Amino acid sequence: MVPLNFPSYALRFKNRENKALVFDIIRKKYVQLLPEEWVRQHCIHYLIQEKKYPAGRMLVEREIRVNSLSRRVDLAVCDTDGRFLLLVECKAPDVPLNQEVFDQIARYNFPVRSACLMLTNGIQHIYCQIDYEAGKYLFLKELPDYSELRQML
Repeated sequence: MVPLNFPSYALRFKNRENKALVFDIIRKKYVQLLPEEWVRQHCIHYLIQEKKYPAGRMLVEREIRVNSLSRRVDLAVCDTDGRFLLLVECKAPDVPLNQEVFDQIARYNFPVRSACLMLTNGIQHIYCQIDYEAGKYLFLKELPDYSELRQML
């Protein structure tokens, strides 16, 4: 797998039936190591270790309803009341973070109204806070840590 723009983490790997697997500490199981999963696992560790997001508040590949359609959120962080604080869209490193990707996470966010969005392909990261009253996205240079994000609600 390609090097990513995240710190290095001690991920656990194994092979089964000629497939590379990586251990997901949130789902507590080995999952197939695909490029998008490589990015997601680094993002999970980044949020926990660098930004102090509690692992127990993370949801991975959680189903949500968007205009009566079933969609899966790559990664989300909720508060103790179940409100979404952060919604994360992970793409493979070779997928550019363009308007189409931003529109995807914006659609997924419509029913959950997260305080913050993160898009990452492991190389580039985009963060934004949402001002629902003004109907604006406020792009951030850095992702807030967990304690800062909780105060944004």
